[in-house]
Amino acid sequence: MAAQRRNLIQSHQSWTDDLPLCQLCGVGTATNCEYDPDGKATQSHANEDGHLRFRGEDGCFLYGVFNGYDGGRVASFAAQCLTAELLLGQLNSSHTDNDVHRILTQAFDVVEKSYFETIDDALAEKAHLSNYVLPHNENVSFHQNQKVQERLKELEQEVSGGAMAVVALILNNKLYIASVGTNRALLCKSSSDGQNQVLQIGRPHSTDNEEELQRLAALGVDSARVRQASQIAGQTSTRRLGDYRVKFSYGEIDLLSAAKSRPVIAEPEIHGSQSLDNVTGFLLLLSEGLINALESAHGPEQANQEIVAMVAAELALQSSLEAVAQSVVERVKRLHHDVYVSGRQRAPFCSRHEDMTLLIRTLDYPPGDGAPAQGGRIYPVSVPYSNSQSTSKTSVTLSLVMPSQNTLTNGTNTASTLEDGTPTPRQSPTATLQSTNTQTQSSSSSSGDGRLFRQRGSQAAKPDETGRVPPYVDFTQFYRLWGGDHSEGQSAHGGLGPQ
Repeated sequence: MAAQRRNLIQSHQSWTDDLPLCQLCGVGTATNCEYDPDGKATQSHANEDGHLRFRGEDGCFLYGVFNGYDGGRVASFAAQCLTAELLLGQLNSSHTDNDVHRILTQAFDVVEKSYFETIDDALAEKAHLSNYVLPHNENVSFHQNQKVQERLKELEQEVSGGAMAVVALILNNKLYIASVGTNRALLCKSSSDGQNQVLQIGRPHSTDNEEELQRLAALGVDSARVRQASQIAGQTSTRRLGDYRVKFSYGEIDLLSAAKSRPVIAEPEIHGSQSLDNVTGFLLLLSEGLINALESAHGPEQANQEIVAMVAAELALQSSLEAVAQSVVERVKRLHHDVYVSGRQRAPFCSRHEDMTLLIRTLDYPPGDGAPAQGGRIYPVSVPYSNSQSTSKTSVTLSLVMPSQNTLTNGTNTASTLEDGTPTPRQSPTATLQSTNTQTQSSSSSSGDGRLFRQRGSQAAKPDETGRVPPYVDFTQFYRLWGGDHSEGQSAHGGLGPQ
């Protein structure tokens, strides 16, 4: 089997060519870049991310986002091998939660072992040549040494690198999340009154994760040093696929040298099952590069809410999930670039970004108009905000849900006597974004997070001589969409908007 897999990888054949792609899913990507002082972007290396999105048999769906580093080999291998280990008859509707957890764990273990089998020969040659060019080896000429050094560099490129992974499995309409590393899974549940409950499923396996630091400390690693260093062999992750250096040579890495056993592991943390019955919303899988780009530009406080709001806004604008995902990624890319060229407070954090991948899987989400069931039409507006970490002007897109037949007064449905569709003060659109981090099946959610709007302080707008203040909420997209939906011979704004 190992020889067969090596042949498949070397011939660039996929094990999953015959599996159907899931049509309820869209993926957006952007390559890495570095900015010069004038803001011009230059790609620094080939794209290293990967993803999968397949529909299996027996109501089974599999999705994944893989964030590679030092090359894309591990990410590509993991996407192919993991699919083969999960969608070729291993799962069926009779499996219990424990069965699914076991199969997912075994699949990640097979991916890890199979990948290292594909580089066995290269690792052995590398070890042999390393001994051949030991210092003061009088039997090796300068020319021979030079050729060996060049070959060692080639071998290092061939065997180095790793990947982080977040995988979502839907079976029997139940959601399971398996993660290794620092990618992220968000579940957005939309209610009929337009509220979005945002749940981050699991925490990143990083050097500031307390549970991971405790795990490393139990192995003899100085967790305080790990926290201070913030990286292990160039990455913030404490779990990863591949990366032979931290798996086989960790004793030679100062930070890990005291470990009693392998400290950086590929064992996934699995959450689920989460029932998707009667759930309207969407699932997001984000690569570390996308998360870091948004957090670098706007800070980490509202990153989850902001990305969900962007997705909701794009779902209101277009029906293609592929276009929605790509538009959100491009938007984050522009935000990141604009902060850098602005020279504002967060500009130093935005001199570069890594590859970005966003996977969107809708959950009973009506196509086309992007409206939650029975909730009316979603209209995006842009609201500026600041936070305690920054004084720069930034903005977040929120989704206003306007009632289609009933009005909303203080969040409750009441009968409407209005003949036209023009919103009035009695129609109270909701733009609440609820957020929670969940690490277990049971989790609680907070009510609307008001931190977006609290700190206006001295920057609050002053009234002019007429007693008016300049608008600070951008309703441009709102007016355009509302006008398009209710024009019927009226102007583009349908009579709505500033006159």
